[in-house]
Amino acid sequence: MGTQNLSEDVILVELPFKEPQIADKLKAINEIVSSKPDFDVIIDFSKVEILTSSSIGNLIILRNFLHERGRRLILCNMASVTKCIFAVAGLKDIFDFVDDKSAALATVQHVS
Repeated sequence: MGTQNLSEDVILVELPFKEPQIADKLKAINEIVSSKPDFDVIIDFSKVEILTSSSIGNLIILRNFLHERGRRLILCNMASVTKCIFAVAGLKDIFDFVDDKSAALATVQHVS
């Protein structure tokens, strides 16, 4: 579980396995991005099994913050069950989903 700079303007966030650590990690990323908004953010969900409303709320806040600054939030390695949560909540169309970290990085670099 970590956060790493993949380039000068891309942060990769690997989410932990369980709540409330997921929500805490997302809050921390929101704080980092609010102090230095020149990043695109890739979030790796490979260890995540389920999300709470708190985590989804933090993702929406992060996405909106980045979007206002012309930056992107890319979600990758998400299990189908987790992705269904976004579909049921009507949020699937506001987030960018890709299969893996390589695809996420390619997506961000293609736009930059």
